[in-house]
Amino acid sequence: MRLVKRSQLEAFTTLDGSEIREYEHTDEQSLAEATVPARGATAPHFHRRTEELYLFTAGRGRMRLGEETFDVAAGDCVTIPPGAEHQLWNETEAPLVLLCCCSPPYSHDDTVLV
Repeated sequence: MRLVKRSQLEAFTTLDGSEIREYEHTDEQSLAEATVPARGATAPHFHRRTEELYLFTAGRGRMRLGEETFDVAAGDCVTIPPGAEHQLWNETEAPLVLLCCCSPPYSHDDTVLV
C-alpha cells in the first residue's frame, strides 16, 4: 500500500500548459490532478500512444475533442483516445480542476503540440 498526500506533491507544468500534481506514475498508467487557471487555456495537442480519462472535479469550462467543442463541469468524464486533438478553456474566474488518468503514463515525449 502507498498513501499519497496532495500537500506533499510538487506541481509541474505539462507541455500543454496545465499545472499537474502527479499522484501515481507506473509503467502502465499515471494519475494526476490538473488545473487550468481562471481565464486560462491549454495548448491544442494530442498524444501518440496515450489514452486519457478526464474527470472534472471543480469548475467549468469548454473542451475541444477532435472536431467537437462542448461544455464541461464538475462531475463530467471525457475519454480521449490516442491521436485525438484536444484543448481546454476556462472562461471563468475559478480554477478548472480535473483528474487525468493516462495509459500508458503521461510523458512529454508522447505529447504533440498542434
